[in-house]
Amino acid sequence: MSTPVKLPPVSDLLPYTEPDYYQGFYTTYFNETHFALRDEVREFVNEFIVPYVDEWDVAGEVDPNLYREFGRRGYLCALAGVREYPTEYTDIRIKSVPPEKFDPFHEIIIIDEVCRAGSGGVCWFLMGGYNISVPAIFKFGSPALKRRVLPDILAGKKRSCLAITEPDAGSDVANLTTTATLSEDGKHYLVTGTKKWITNGIFSDYFVTATRTGKKGMGGITMLFIERDSQTVDTRKIMTQGMRGSGTTLLNFDETKVPVADVIGEVNGGFKSIMANFNHERLGIIAQATRFSRVLLQASLEWALERETFGTKLINHAVIRSKFGVMAGRIEGVQAWFNDLVLQYKYMDDQEAMVRLGGPIAACKALVTQTMELCAREASQIYGGLSYTQGGKGGTVERLYREVRAFAIPGGSEEIMIDLGVRQTLKDLKKYEQSLKKQTKL
Repeated sequence: MSTPVKLPPVSDLLPYTEPDYYQGFYTTYFNETHFALRDEVREFVNEFIVPYVDEWDVAGEVDPNLYREFGRRGYLCALAGVREYPTEYTDIRIKSVPPEKFDPFHEIIIIDEVCRAGSGGVCWFLMGGYNISVPAIFKFGSPALKRRVLPDILAGKKRSCLAITEPDAGSDVANLTTTATLSEDGKHYLVTGTKKWITNGIFSDYFVTATRTGKKGMGGITMLFIERDSQTVDTRKIMTQGMRGSGTTLLNFDETKVPVADVIGEVNGGFKSIMANFNHERLGIIAQATRFSRVLLQASLEWALERETFGTKLINHAVIRSKFGVMAGRIEGVQAWFNDLVLQYKYMDDQEAMVRLGGPIAACKALVTQTMELCAREASQIYGGLSYTQGGKGGTVERLYREVRAFAIPGGSEEIMIDLGVRQTLKDLKKYEQSLKKQTKL
């Protein structure tokens, strides 16, 4: 068992606005390297993101230089969905974390600190398409493909995204209709079809794309690595309720030529590639929504300590304090569950994690998005009219209120996540019952 550590608190001590291990409590999940990375990334966020968040949200665009700086510092390498730092494909190093000490909790630290800025749009601009597309290249791409494309992707010189969702196929990925037809000479696939709500698609050089190469259903899907072609690949920005600047995209392929060598995984075996990254993707969403819930709590608590109504501070009203109690309880519960899931993810291999963690991670994802929605509502109530106005004191609450649905739907809608959590548990229960029967017979 890891020895518990307790480091001096570096954040303000407003209750529940930080995880307890940031406020001088013991932890077995984190060590000095995690806290050093936290300080490093926080400095980056405060310098390069926080001063511009409101400006970027209004413009619907984020400075593209931010992405390159993010890559230059090694943060993209940490978000690649591999449990070890990818030294084989890059010479870039994170300043505060030696590669041999890197683990999944370092990835969570980076996500958490970026989200501290209170903008889902900026968060997804930096990592939304990247950390759901790059893992497939690492795990299922050919050695030649990885050598060719990963160095520039990890450095932030090239961008990639995941193209699965279609206008009529969201969570039901087995019913995709974008086709990839093998050319007569057998050297290329010709891809035709439409993808929708593709995060970062408008910026991307590469598209990790789910295509139909075989029969209907999950058995006929092939993942292809598609390079942008101005003649046959068309990307158009979609205007969305929130996540402005993240580059939500309508993507069209018109007989786009893809070398057969750029198949990711096996032909007609693409469903495995899709499923393999769901745990990693959803853990990232949980990390984001947990921090955004804390941002909402902190913003509204600071306002309650400042605002006076009926001759006293808002915080002195019991009905307001009860809101903070409910928010804090939900956040701390999610945080504890989440940290344990990351620990399991750290030590389990991919196969065990897919079987045993899929259900709990899905259920936790549903719980945290409901928690964020609760916190957005209560923070808005506490701020009153200020939270209905873009910018100003209530601007962060207004922005995150608009962005709740982007966490409740993508990566698996709440309804599907809750059901998956139960179904997975029932499968494990049946296995347990079968093992008991075998033991009884013995």
